[in-house]
Amino acid sequence: MDCIKRQWLVFAITLFLASSQWLLADSSLPTDHAPIGVMGDHGHKTGEWMFAYRYGRMDMDGNRDGTRSVSRAEIHQDFMLAPSKMTMEMHMFGGMYGINDNVTLMAMLAYKDLEMDMLTSPMAMGMMPADHKFTTRSKGFGDVKLSALWNVHKTAQSSLHATIGMGIPTGSIKQKDDNAMGVRARMPYMMQLGSGTYDPILGLTYFNKQNQWAYGAQTLNTFRLGKNDQGYQLGNEYTATTWVGVNVSHTVSWSLRLDAKAWQDIDGEDDALDPMMAPTARTDLRGGERLDGLVGLNYQHSSGHRLAFEFGVPLHQDLDGPQMETDYSVMLGWQYAP
Repeated sequence: MDCIKRQWLVFAITLFLASSQWLLADSSLPTDHAPIGVMGDHGHKTGEWMFAYRYGRMDMDGNRDGTRSVSRAEIHQDFMLAPSKMTMEMHMFGGMYGINDNVTLMAMLAYKDLEMDMLTSPMAMGMMPADHKFTTRSKGFGDVKLSALWNVHKTAQSSLHATIGMGIPTGSIKQKDDNAMGVRARMPYMMQLGSGTYDPILGLTYFNKQNQWAYGAQTLNTFRLGKNDQGYQLGNEYTATTWVGVNVSHTVSWSLRLDAKAWQDIDGEDDALDPMMAPTARTDLRGGERLDGLVGLNYQHSSGHRLAFEFGVPLHQDLDGPQMETDYSVMLGWQYAP
């Protein structure tokens, strides 16, 4: 699998570099937008609006402790259950509106579909089925995110804006499904749909376009205010990303992006979860950091429609584990700004 992922990454980078020889001059180009995986990359003028839909999928396969892969046998030395695979799918809906030339309002809501495979210990000894695989699933709307984008600096070629927002706890943190014994029970933290807390969002985004290519950088960070009504607080999340895009034509561009994430362990705990049963129920095994490399393709139509794609693989993962490691991520998106 690692070999296949590297081959796809090399192939996409080769196409990206080769395509630059067909660049065409234009005042409005697809590189005027960041890759589809970058949220809130630009503002709007007074009265302008935009609607966006994104579909995202992340596949997780296997476990890691630090930078080392961890086997199922190692996990079962300490836990009755071992997570093996997980898929995270999200349907993200967003809207933006320029209340004036300096401030743009943005709202986002995601519908999540989470699925995790778990394996029981071969030595369950009657407590549950031995050497058994079962699947849990959680789906529904997550937290609403409301933000304002404020222009700090803007010229014809470059811009810098700040993002100030808040996550509103509309997603459930009490999701249940059948466990290994067929009993309906609370699912672990990563299978819940929201944080249960009001979460300030702060960020900065810089963008610069140079004729047939453009580049940018963004940091976007989420903080937690207090514990939720189940007695815990998710860890703060920090992201930093940078990208470069090159136009193939008036309507198509390629992009390359690096995306760094770091997230902290959970403070407190949900009393409905048994931390001795599985690593996914341990609050001190939730933190980590990851660096992804992503390639993207963008298509922009003169009518205001934009279609975009991005594919990413981890270049580095360091997790407080055992914790599930990311295999790859995909995002498809459509945006419309008349």
